[in-house]
Amino acid sequence: MKITGLYAITDPNLSPGLVVVEHVRQALLGGARIIQYRDKTSPFEQQVALAKQLKNLCHNNQAWLIINDSIELALACQADGLHLGKDDTSLMQARKALGEQAIIGISCYNDLERAQQMQALGANYVAFGRFYPSLTKPNAPQAELNTLCQAKQTLDIPIVAIGGISQHNGAALIQAGADSLAVIQAVFAQDDIYQAATDISALFKV
Repeated sequence: MKITGLYAITDPNLSPGLVVVEHVRQALLGGARIIQYRDKTSPFEQQVALAKQLKNLCHNNQAWLIINDSIELALACQADGLHLGKDDTSLMQARKALGEQAIIGISCYNDLERAQQMQALGANYVAFGRFYPSLTKPNAPQAELNTLCQAKQTLDIPIVAIGGISQHNGAALIQAGADSLAVIQAVFAQDDIYQAATDISALFKV
């Protein structure tokens, strides 16, 4: 499997408690290839229990489970990998803790030089964004389509685009070089999560 297609990121405000399990199930049925479990507020024991359920769901649907930020949680649920931002644990620490088989992705914002450095250090994918206005991170720096184009020409690892992405604006990011589209609101804030995931996944089949 490769980092490609719809990369759906959970939000405890949109999918509280056990609701996240059914929401993720619908996203996977709609074609999500990667699920990132992102929850910075629930008790750790609850996060572990839910993450274990999500991992089983992902594997039953030939998808990967990535944990946001927490090495401890990734280890506890034996997730497929970890996603790190600039203020999180270092890539080297994460690799040492999780092993060579773990998928480790790094947020690179609009910084191609950072992406090149992270590739050299062994990142499995890099994420650029935000590309469009985002409800989750409204103050995140603006990323440019040209950064994706340059990244596609200079990087060997998969490229993920994030930030305000929907079925209506995602195609331009794929055309510019994104291998995967990371989405929160456009999947988990929708009345029909399955259909929303299906619509975004279809962008990769054109």
